[in-house]
Amino acid sequence: MRTLGDLNYKNFVAGIASGLLAITGPPVIILEAASKGNFTMNQTILWMFSVYVFGGLYSILIPLYYRMPIVGAHSITGVAFLATVTTQFTYHQLIGSYIFAGLVMLMIGCLGVFSKLLEYVPKQIISVMLAGMITKYMVTFATSIHQLPLVGGVSLVAFLIFSKWNKRIPPMVAAILTGFTLLLITQPLNSGALVSSFIFPTPQYPVFTPLSFLSVSIPLALLILSNDAAVGIGALEQNDYRPPVNRIIALSGIFSIITSFFGGQSANVAGMMTAICSDEEAGPQKKRYMGAVVSGTIILLFGLFAWKLVPWIQALPSAFVSILVGFALIGVFGNSLSVGFSKPTMKLSAAFTFVIAVSNITIFNISAPVWALVMGTFIARYVETDL
Repeated sequence: MRTLGDLNYKNFVAGIASGLLAITGPPVIILEAASKGNFTMNQTILWMFSVYVFGGLYSILIPLYYRMPIVGAHSITGVAFLATVTTQFTYHQLIGSYIFAGLVMLMIGCLGVFSKLLEYVPKQIISVMLAGMITKYMVTFATSIHQLPLVGGVSLVAFLIFSKWNKRIPPMVAAILTGFTLLLITQPLNSGALVSSFIFPTPQYPVFTPLSFLSVSIPLALLILSNDAAVGIGALEQNDYRPPVNRIIALSGIFSIITSFFGGQSANVAGMMTAICSDEEAGPQKKRYMGAVVSGTIILLFGLFAWKLVPWIQALPSAFVSILVGFALIGVFGNSLSVGFSKPTMKLSAAFTFVIAVSNITIFNISAPVWALVMGTFIARYVETDL
C-alpha cells in the first residue's frame, strides 16, 4: 500500500490544523448544551465520545476508500442549534430526534435530491436562522471578555492577528490555545474537579415523538446539509475533485445514525475542515486525502479520552467557557450573517427569520428555529418571489 508514502509535511500540517479546529471550540458548546439539558456526567461523556470517535472513523475510512480529502467530524452548527432546544426535550427524545435526522440525510442521499432540497429552502434562510439562534452567545462572548480582560483581550488580539497574517493556522485555534495558556498561568484549575473514571460506551434507547422530529430532526438535518455537506462538497469541487455527492450524504446519514445510538447528534462530512485539507496548501492533489486521515486520527483520539477530558473542561470558569464558545462560533456567526443578508431581494424574509430565531418563542410546543424556517421560506417563495 502507498498510503503512508502519501503522507508529507503539507498534508500532515493541514490535517493537524483541521483536527485542532474540531477539538478546540466545539467541545465547550457540547458541554453548554448538555448542561442546559441537565444531562448526567455519563450522558455528557457519551455524547462527546460518540461524535468524536465515529466522526474520526468517518474521516479515516472514507478518505482512504475514495482517495479524497473528505474530512469527517460532527456539526458545530448542529451543536449550536441543540444548545437552544435541549431544555425542551428529554435526553431519550433527543436521541430519537438524532436518529430521525440521520435517516433524513440517508434518504436524501439515496434519492439524490440534495441540491433540490437546498434550492427549495433558500440557503439565506437557513443561514440567517442560525445567526439568530447564536446571537445570544455572541453577546455573552463580549461581556465575558469584559469580565476576563487579560485572558479574553489577549486571545482576541491573537484571533485578529492570525485572521490577517497567518492563513495556515485557523484563528479560532490560535485564540483558544492562547486563552488556555493564559488561564493556566493566571488561574490554576481546581484539581479536585478533574478526577474521573472510565465509562464504558453503551447504546442509549431512543424515544420517538412527532414534536421532536419537527423541532429538532428537520432543522438539524438542514443545518448539517447546508453548513457542512454543501461547504465540504463545494470545497472539493473547487479543488478539482469529483466527489460522490449522494454517497457522501448517505454515508453521513449512516454514520450519524450509529452515533445517535451512543448519544451524539451526528458524524458527517465537515465543511471547513474539508476545505482546509482539500486546499492547494495541503500539497499535491492526489496525496491530500492523507490530511483528512491525520485529522480523523486526532479527532478519534480525542473521543477515546472523552472520559478524562469532559471533567477537565467542566472545571473551567464559566466566563472563560463563554469566551471559548464565542471564538468557536464567531466565524459561523459572521458567515451566517453574510450569507443570510446577501440577497437584496430577500430582505423581508431574512429579517423575519432572524427576529423569530432570536425571540426563541415556542408555539404549539414547536420551537423558534422551525417557525423561523417556515415563515422565512414562505415569505421568500410566495411574497418575495424573485429567488
